[in-house]
Amino acid sequence: MHYWLMKSEPSECSVDDVLASPKHSVPWFGVRNFQARNFMREQMAIGDGVLFYHSSCPEPGIVGLAEVASTPYPDETQFDPKSHYYDAASRPDKPRWYLVDVKVIEKTRLLSLPEMRAAPQLASMIVLRRGNRLSITPVTDSEWKDVLRLLKAPG
Repeated sequence: MHYWLMKSEPSECSVDDVLASPKHSVPWFGVRNFQARNFMREQMAIGDGVLFYHSSCPEPGIVGLAEVASTPYPDETQFDPKSHYYDAASRPDKPRWYLVDVKVIEKTRLLSLPEMRAAPQLASMIVLRRGNRLSITPVTDSEWKDVLRLLKAPG
């Protein structure tokens, strides 16, 4: 089993949006970074743990626990010329972009970015590195457990 931190802008797809969906699950579309795409396509498996992270908002941070709910499959937005995520170089017979479905298990209290930075046990998390812009990053077993402990503590 692997663990991941997956960023979503709440204006695009919030934890509440996912919880409002019929299966509490959504396709994680729109990833247009090759490294993040490769994490989904080559390393993610059904049941992997996900830290649902709101980014590009007034209070960024972890807002929920989720899991990978599908095997990777082509992101259909790459083929739609009307989509913000359209990629003219991608073809249905040779897609460039993949996604997985993500199912929210639990909405949590906000574990804010400043709170994460203040926790020495999380110092190694990729999301906290200067200049990191990846929307999907791996999380170690110990980081996962430390985040779960912090989420149970009062904010």
